[in-house]
Amino acid sequence: MVSNSAMACLYEKNVASRLHLVSVFCISLVVSGFAELQRFQHAIKDDGSLSFLVVGDWGRRGFYNQSAVALQMGRIGEQLDIDFVVSTGDNFYGDGLRDVNDPAFLESFKDIYTATSLQKQWYSVLGNHDYRGDTEAQLSPALRRIDSRWLCQRSFILNTGIAEFFFVDTTPFVNKYLVDKENNYDWRAVSPRGTYVANLLQDLKVALNKSTAKWKIVVGHHAIRSVGHHGDTPELISLLLPTLKAHNVDMYMNGHDHCLEHISSLDSPIQYLTSGAGSKAWRGDVKSYKNNRAMKFFYDGQGFMSVKLTGSDAKIAFYDVLGRLLHTWKMSKPLHSTM
Repeated sequence: MVSNSAMACLYEKNVASRLHLVSVFCISLVVSGFAELQRFQHAIKDDGSLSFLVVGDWGRRGFYNQSAVALQMGRIGEQLDIDFVVSTGDNFYGDGLRDVNDPAFLESFKDIYTATSLQKQWYSVLGNHDYRGDTEAQLSPALRRIDSRWLCQRSFILNTGIAEFFFVDTTPFVNKYLVDKENNYDWRAVSPRGTYVANLLQDLKVALNKSTAKWKIVVGHHAIRSVGHHGDTPELISLLLPTLKAHNVDMYMNGHDHCLEHISSLDSPIQYLTSGAGSKAWRGDVKSYKNNRAMKFFYDGQGFMSVKLTGSDAKIAFYDVLGRLLHTWKMSKPLHSTM
């Protein structure tokens, strides 16, 4: 593992030239060569609809109301007949998983989300806390042998027909982790970081350009826009957001801020949706937002989000730790549109 100080020095010297590679390279983050991001398929219902839950920042062995949120997820999941669950990262606190035998996998996941409706596939990305442990453990097929619901990759694509989901590994974008002296990060598979980020962005551009799905949804751990404790992520605004706008992405879903929120872009179709309230929340600090017209909803407490998609409509809903409905939003598209 490369030390944080050595990586920081390398990054400072080369970040400009490496990020310039965005326009040059088309190399997969999984294997070298001209390969695409790994793709997974998930069938929609017979009526052409798709329903799922979104939760993030949850893995605390049931504490901080994680078990209470899980209970309500099970209830709402049954009502909506969900097809799967999306996890926006920080799956295991405080420092990810130690290895594939870490009991945290059972105590924070398998033994918590026990409702019948939650026995569906979970599609997960890594968060910054996950990078403090053995990241390869969370990606390992060994965990899927323990619980077949679990599927976590750094970045990947989920195709459902009416919607394509583009899961993006956002932690390597964020500069401050590279110079963090208090925590150790597992950068093994993302070094050199500048090249890794450039390749990932190029792969995402290629995938979005090819997509013909009715709905394009990007999932990452860090917020692009947020009024929560962490706020906006400048690196994602400068590096990731232009690609999302250029390819008419409909939603960007994230965690990281331990809250629930909905911000609408004023210059694109993008809805910024934060669902990072799967356990510890109630930070108590809310940043002012420069344009009140964009801010649709904010809740500084525990909960989760649901999404239902059809060929013409998308409906999102946020729920608190007691399962009470807090906010809904509906988007519509012409039936024959692919934009």
